Amino acid sequence: MAFRLSLLMALVLVSYGPGGSLGCDLSKNHVLVGRQNLRLLGQMRRLSPRFCLQDRKHFAFPQEMVEGSQLQEPQAISVLHEMLQQTFNLFHTERSSAAWDTTLLEQLRTGLHQQLDDLDACLGQVMGEEDSALGRMGPTLAVKRYFQGIHVYLKENQYSDCAWEIVRVEIMRSFSSSTNLQERLRMMDGDLSSP
Repeated sequence: MAFRLSLLMALVLVSYGPGGSLGCDLSKNHVLVGRQNLRLLGQMRRLSPRFCLQDRKHFAFPQEMVEGSQLQEPQAISVLHEMLQQTFNLFHTERSSAAWDTTLLEQLRTGLHQQLDDLDACLGQVMGEEDSALGRMGPTLAVKRYFQGIHVYLKENQYSDCAWEIVRVEIMRSFSSSTNLQERLRMMDGDLSSP
């Protein structure tokens, strides 16, 4: 939970420049799309999580590597981009297509792609040549390893319905935390204009 809050702090640092304006030109629609992605993940539920208790796994998100107060803007954008890219990749496999309702899955993929496009623009604005190594080290690498663990878990559990359900809930938790924190910080910043 602490990591998710730190990640959201990073998202807020990335989204807001001085005076409450969006610092890297993330569209206000970016937050709405994130909320919609969270709703879609909720709608994708096929099994009761209680049915899958034996398959539970603690996916140790590397919170010690990704503390919001320690991340510089380029690192924060890189970490957020990596999380969205890895989530997109996870739900863009043949095995995921077999596990989920195809209409909901396509809507989720479209929303993730839209958010990635927003962050791609930010990456280009804030990352110079010297920052290009950020994707290969530190917090971004820790995020990659976290998602590798999710892929290994799915494979070890033969992409079972319960394994997918556990992963869906894990991704929902991350999305939920980031959306809630970003909304709270927007309100604290006085940016209550409609998206």
